[in-house]
Amino acid sequence: QVQLVESGGGLVQAGGSLRLSCAASGRTFPSYAMGWFRQAPGKERERVAATIWTGGSVYLTDVADSVKGRFTIFRDNAKKTVYLQMNSLKPEDTADYFCNAHSGSILPREGGDYWGQGTQVTVSS
Repeated sequence: QVQLVESGGGLVQAGGSLRLSCAASGRTFPSYAMGWFRQAPGKERERVAATIWTGGSVYLTDVADSVKGRFTIFRDNAKKTVYLQMNSLKPEDTADYFCNAHSGSILPREGGDYWGQGTQVTVSS
């Protein structure tokens, strides 16, 4: 019912920036929680950032401590797109990044109903 397509990954030097985009199609709703996960080689999947529906058009955000102050999540419902702005990138940010959506206001820690195919981010030192 919902398809998610990520874009914007690539290779950058430490200290650089990237903006990831996740375009949704199909049967979606503003109330659906959307966010980002990442998984590095040999490590467990980590929830990076998520939006929290307040019941209206305004969303709260939740960002992992590991990226707090550097990453920002925001969404444009008119374009059915959620973004992850990544600044001051570090080599430890290197991972595959996945968009996720859930048919509820809270994005589960393990991930919700729908996943994108992923986009790779590599940060060199």
